[in-house]
Amino acid sequence: MAEIKLEAKTRTDFGKGAARRSRREDMVPAVIYGHGDAPKHVAIHNHALMMALKTPNALIRLDVDGDSELVIPKAVQREAIRGFLVHVDFLAVKKGEKVTVEVPIHIEGDLAPGANLLEHLLNTLPLEAEATHIPESVTVSVAGLDAGDSVHAKDITLPTGSTLAIDEETVVLQVVAAQAEAPAAGEGDESAEG
Repeated sequence: MAEIKLEAKTRTDFGKGAARRSRREDMVPAVIYGHGDAPKHVAIHNHALMMALKTPNALIRLDVDGDSELVIPKAVQREAIRGFLVHVDFLAVKKGEKVTVEVPIHIEGDLAPGANLLEHLLNTLPLEAEATHIPESVTVSVAGLDAGDSVHAKDITLPTGSTLAIDEETVVLQVVAAQAEAPAAGEGDESAEG
């Protein structure tokens, strides 16, 4: 995954009022933490950050007032209705360092014929990977799976250099038979009323 370069400036005032001022200036308040260092409070241009966060687990090179910092997003807060960025927590990383991330699961293939449904117990798979080689996703084939079949974490082929960060027996996907809806009380009752 390629590094995304963004400009950031140090924030010196904190609290709701300062955060609102930042957002009015089209900046998103953020915090960088990790490696035992004191948290660094920064502000990043809204549009650039929003575009960078379209990639899950984006590896971002922040230029903070002339200093370069390699980070990955750890927590992204969005406004509930309009979805704009409110605040972002970044984890500082170094090349060669292992990090735990949630990687999206992509499904391929068709289930066995019949009225079966695929139930997603997990939409992302927790993995431990090298910070500069975080996989964008993992692919799971469900081709031919029938009702009662399931896919465990250990069944998923992991990208090179990644290991599971959950119990290998964890069920990720399962196939269930579609339930026929029972008629409601009184429906289908042809008794004559007189």
